[in-house]
Amino acid sequence: MQLNESFYLDLSQRIAEIFPEIDSDICMELLHTDEKYAELFSKSDELQKMHPFIMAVLEGSGEVALTAEEHGALVEYLGVKIEMDDIERQHIYFHGHKDNFAYLKKIGVL
Repeated sequence: MQLNESFYLDLSQRIAEIFPEIDSDICMELLHTDEKYAELFSKSDELQKMHPFIMAVLEGSGEVALTAEEHGALVEYLGVKIEMDDIERQHIYFHGHKDNFAYLKKIGVL
């Protein structure tokens, strides 16, 4: 079976173009199916509400000074976000394997 290389290049470009939507879908899926991820999401949201300065630090500009308590809250928030990111990356990794297997089967390679 001879495969058209441009077909694969087009596919990867199409996937790259829709990746933000795929990423959003994966995060929503995790929120509804992964208990640890949902807990981390809630903790992240709670920390943002309890400490509004967090978003100012992350999205603002200019000089910022934090108290020791604020610094601790920011470190806790960033730790939660790192854990969430790790779960997301692992899910994307395994989801990619599953999609790749299904794709290779569909095109007759497997």
